[in-house]
Amino acid sequence: MDNFDWKQLINPEFYIAMELGGVSVGLYVVLFIVFAETGLFAGFFLPGDSLLFLAGIYSRELVENLILIESDFGNVALLATLVAISGIIGNTVGYWFGAKSGWYLYKKEDSFWFKKKYLEQSRVFFEKYGGKAIIIARFMPILRTFAPIIAGIVQMDKKRFVFYNILSSFLWAFSLIMAGHYLYGLFLTKFDIDLKSHIEVIILIIVAITTIPLVIKFLKGNKETPENKTEE
Repeated sequence: MDNFDWKQLINPEFYIAMELGGVSVGLYVVLFIVFAETGLFAGFFLPGDSLLFLAGIYSRELVENLILIESDFGNVALLATLVAISGIIGNTVGYWFGAKSGWYLYKKEDSFWFKKKYLEQSRVFFEKYGGKAIIIARFMPILRTFAPIIAGIVQMDKKRFVFYNILSSFLWAFSLIMAGHYLYGLFLTKFDIDLKSHIEVIILIIVAITTIPLVIKFLKGNKETPENKTEE
């Protein structure tokens, strides 16, 4: 830990390669982070999308200490399934919290771990897209943290929530993990490019893809505000 750098906390490789007593615990750390992003509603700063993409690249290393399946697809599918289950549990906890005491967040003061504006943005997003917001939010940082909480606050039908929760978790986990795993193989065999040597670039690309929609929405919101005030 002497060489620990706080910047490592936003580097997905740091979590994947984590060891405890000489034993790899990367898989369990990945599963916990997926859960924390929604279940603990404080994980919005964690590298969710890029973490899953890289988990796909390192799928064999992650699952081999748990159970190593001879089938390459089996290893990736197992990893994606475990991640999806963690996402389902996290969203369920978020929904439960929103239903039971979501009002507390609206009274809570801003801190490093919590920003009230994120909660409000998620509420507006949820009201616009309804149940589909659970699916869309899974692929968008910040929104996926608060979407299940908003669903609980507005008392979304439980059966409907469970359906979208399971669907979104499996779509998110399988699409990103499979993409990471098979793109790694494709680039290595077809172009002789080892994506493991370009992790920083991959992270930047994924962060850009997932945050650009939020930036555009924010800029549009700022442009519309003066006009609305003028009309009033």
